[in-house]
Amino acid sequence: MREGFLSNEEILFLQKEKRSLNDMHTTLSKFNLPGEDLEKLRSAIDQLDELFLIVAAGEFNAGKSALINALLGDRVLEEGVTPTTARVTLLRWGESFNQTVVDEGFAIVTHPLALLKELNIVDSPGTNAINRQHERLTSDYVPRSDLVLFVTSADRPMTQSERVFLEGILTWGKKITMVVNKADILEGDEAKTQVRDFVSSNAELILGYKPEVFLVSARLAQKAHKSDDLAEVERLRNESGVVELENYITKTLDNKTRLELKLRNPIGVALSLQKTGAERIEVQISDLQQDVRLTGELEGMVENYRKELDEELPPRLAEVENILINYENRGNDFFERTMKLTNIFNLAKTDQVKEQFKEEVQGDVSIAIDGKVRNMIDWLVDKDLNVWYQVAASLERRQEQAKRELPSSESPQSERRQDLIENVSQTIRLIVNRYDRKQEAEKLGDYVQESVAQTALFGIGALGVGAMVATILTTKALDVTGIVTAGTLAFLGLFVIPYKRKKAKEDFAVKMKEIRTNLKETLAKTFNREADTAAKRLAVNISPYVDYVREEQERLGSDRETLQGVRSQLDALSDEIGRLVE
Repeated sequence: MREGFLSNEEILFLQKEKRSLNDMHTTLSKFNLPGEDLEKLRSAIDQLDELFLIVAAGEFNAGKSALINALLGDRVLEEGVTPTTARVTLLRWGESFNQTVVDEGFAIVTHPLALLKELNIVDSPGTNAINRQHERLTSDYVPRSDLVLFVTSADRPMTQSERVFLEGILTWGKKITMVVNKADILEGDEAKTQVRDFVSSNAELILGYKPEVFLVSARLAQKAHKSDDLAEVERLRNESGVVELENYITKTLDNKTRLELKLRNPIGVALSLQKTGAERIEVQISDLQQDVRLTGELEGMVENYRKELDEELPPRLAEVENILINYENRGNDFFERTMKLTNIFNLAKTDQVKEQFKEEVQGDVSIAIDGKVRNMIDWLVDKDLNVWYQVAASLERRQEQAKRELPSSESPQSERRQDLIENVSQTIRLIVNRYDRKQEAEKLGDYVQESVAQTALFGIGALGVGAMVATILTTKALDVTGIVTAGTLAFLGLFVIPYKRKKAKEDFAVKMKEIRTNLKETLAKTFNREADTAAKRLAVNISPYVDYVREEQERLGSDRETLQGVRSQLDALSDEIGRLVE
């Protein structure tokens, strides 16, 4: 918009709008939007510094060029029943008629018509022509317009292809006015009313509002220009409907209205880009939900694996502890039965008592404990292998699903995700296929045995208790041989043996508590360490995929907020325009 036509307030807002839109263009450029659409926004921003721009669009042979010639009052543009307009033609004011072909897709025509001092007009190639390049040129130029004159023909108004093209124009947020050319073929007011209502109602279904509809006969208008009879000229121009359209362009579209349309033009283009970007982000977010669910499922498997181990380990440790408790009970019973006065002569036979203790109390306790520990090893190895199988199966299902979806969602992100799923799935499958259960169990068994051995609990006899029993039976506090030899059996036996039995049971209890505590803590620490190692190994192998999904969630969330911010800025500018032109 030429600044000479604007107030200071309007000039300041125009400068503000250009700055804001340029910033938005930079922001939107980061969203991998079509380059040609970003260029349309750039052109729309640049167009703010130009005159009000009207673009005539519609199918070939609808009479766009003839309509413009009627408005110009001269046959400036070529007309015909075949697609004659092969390029975009910009009409602007000049002291004389002149045509400059810029390139094969664009030409500039100057003409000394007063109306062109206030606005520029574009004649676009017809749509639905054999040459699809013509339609592309029109589609590319429409976003630059401040007003679209959509020209349809009275003999075939609002064809299906016109509806489709109109929907395309709508995406750019353009102000659209409908022009029905060749109205002279309609006989009577009723026929004209029917066509007007038909075009109006069908356009409303597409646009969401009732556009202005003008019935025009370019043929009658041009006929008027050729007549020398002023009365005839006036009659033909009125009958042609061109006067009504000229009044709409020159009077109804006054400076304020044109200013508003001019200022809103790039906002409509930016909104279209913002909408495209937002829709793409929502599609990506929706697409990512499958991966979000799967990563949650995978992390849940690791978490459940660790939780189940925490829940199932204590009862298994209790089974080992129960063996020791039973062992302690047998030991106490042994002391009660053997360390008494009536058995004093047998107590003197230390080696025999030790063997009796070993047979009656120790028995196969070491084998029983070893058996329970082996069961725990098998349990942990099976749990480990099972969770790897679960992870492998989930990844394979997602891999197959991703392969089916890839053709419909090809993008750098989906390709990267596919590669990650493929690589992680292959790694997991390789680990599962190479998993040697027997070898893993033996490796864990060696580690457990080493850890338990380091507690020095199995040093002498079963759990080191044999040495303790030998000490009890040979200590000077219970010199059974001396008592018997001295002939003081009755006196000393009554006092020494009960004391020594009590002391033996107390020492035995302390020793057994130490054994139970140390063995339980050692086994718990050993199995928990192994479980932590397995869980971490699993987490590390799925982490590339999990990390990618999290990064994508953060990126898409940030992109969504950025685009929402762009929308808020555009809405704020639109509100300011409304207040500016009130």
